[in-house]
Amino acid sequence: MSNLANKVQLIGNLGQDPAIVTFENGKKLAKFSIATSESYTNKHGEKVNDTQWHNIVAWNKTAEIIEKYVTKGNRIGLDGKLTSRVYTDNDGVKRYVTEIVCANILMLGSRL
Repeated sequence: MSNLANKVQLIGNLGQDPAIVTFENGKKLAKFSIATSESYTNKHGEKVNDTQWHNIVAWNKTAEIIEKYVTKGNRIGLDGKLTSRVYTDNDGVKRYVTEIVCANILMLGSRL
């Protein structure tokens, strides 16, 4: 059960093309977001669509695969772990970010 302590699995669509960063040492980073959607009926009998956006980062070989094959609108499945970090932006404001570090990716095709 310890390998389930911090595990995330999502299926969703990319909102934009991934941003790829190649570092001087050759390592790659892919950053992108995916949307997951679900529908439900509220207490008034109305259908409600709820879309959530998730920030994703992927490193090295996974980033290389994303760079070659993944574009805006693609439907993908992924698993990884949640991470949180803090940084100070250019205006001196402290920002808090929660991201999913992608370990595995599965290309599912175009937007449904």
